[in-house]
Amino acid sequence: MTTPGAVVIVGAGHAGVQAAFSLREEGYDGDIQLLTRERWMPYERPPLSKAWLKAGDHHVDDLYFRSPESYADKKIDLIRGVTVERIDRTSATLECSDGLSRRYDHLVLAPGAVPRRLTLPGSDLAGVCHLHTIDDAQQFLQRIDGARSVVVIGGGFIGLEVAAAARARGLDVVVLEAGTRLMQRAVTSQTSTFFDRVHRCHGTDIRYGAQIEALGGDDAGRVGAVHLAGGEVLEADIVVVGIGARPATGLAEEAGLRVDDGIVVDETLTTSDPQISAIGDCARFPLDQQSMRLESVQNAVDHGRCVAGKLTGRPQPYHEVPWFWTEQHGCKLQIAGLLAGYDANLILGDVEARKFTNLCWKDGVFVGAESINRPGDHIAVRRLLSMTPGDRPSIETATAEGFELKEFARSAQRAADLREVTA
Repeated sequence: MTTPGAVVIVGAGHAGVQAAFSLREEGYDGDIQLLTRERWMPYERPPLSKAWLKAGDHHVDDLYFRSPESYADKKIDLIRGVTVERIDRTSATLECSDGLSRRYDHLVLAPGAVPRRLTLPGSDLAGVCHLHTIDDAQQFLQRIDGARSVVVIGGGFIGLEVAAAARARGLDVVVLEAGTRLMQRAVTSQTSTFFDRVHRCHGTDIRYGAQIEALGGDDAGRVGAVHLAGGEVLEADIVVVGIGARPATGLAEEAGLRVDDGIVVDETLTTSDPQISAIGDCARFPLDQQSMRLESVQNAVDHGRCVAGKLTGRPQPYHEVPWFWTEQHGCKLQIAGLLAGYDANLILGDVEARKFTNLCWKDGVFVGAESINRPGDHIAVRRLLSMTPGDRPSIETATAEGFELKEFARSAQRAADLREVTA
């Protein structure tokens, strides 16, 4: 935008909030409106299935990104409890649930993703929980007091984090996974096997290839059982559903923007309409010659910064190194890079001590790693992935006697800096 205009941001998660504050940090002095359908101040979602479930005191304001005063201080008009019902691209306006039309010079779509819902009989019973919002987490915490058993449907990050928290509270926990291993879409088979052992050591019952026929309840409409194919019935005071999420693309589709399992954007996060950007979990963007959609805090925050740079006259293609993390039973897993399709790996460290890193290669190129309780390795891997493939370690280098990942990363960085200076 050559002159300051009105930027309207739809969605106040990590991506939307970061975009608003980054615009101000970049010197943007036009109007900024930040719209959210929730009644709460903008807050972090990851703790809802992690530390917040374990804490003794649950203060909502501990989850807030920033103080309420900071929005006013930065002249960001935060509008809560309002849903955008329609985008009129011709007039560049939004029709909203409060009856107002809001004009934009540039629109940033950051609605995130929404949890996939069960469609089984009994899915609407009380005690069937998702952990997507503060309200969801508060309901879960109310129900967990006095509960004895939890069934978790889905062996992904959120499901396993909840399973670990429930076991820490002494509840009986069963994890039902339709696939053949834990976190199958996100981690390597070696890491899946490791976390299977960790959860079983803490007393969690894990079932693979699980087929659920229905959820059973009592006369008061509360869930009490999970009925499996074959006739087995599992007791369940609480059922937690963690079967993934879908991008919130409804507004974009209705407005005629290009959508393909996400709102399709170019390398500067611009949609098929140059007046509209999309960022965060809802956006499908190009990275490393692939088209992808990532659900992670890092991706959302970096998208927010990227679009702010574009709108303040400093456009840069988005090419940040993706990274993710989860913590379960004291094992902090940090992933850097895109490991899908890896064809070679090497483990550094001590698996039995729960401190190791799994390095991965694809077609001879180092593509990333998973680190468990080795944060220094994770930082080194992120540094390496920011370099050209030729500066990264080959598997032959990594298997050589005396190889040190962090020292290799430092040396590679020094060599890359020297080449830049002498170029």
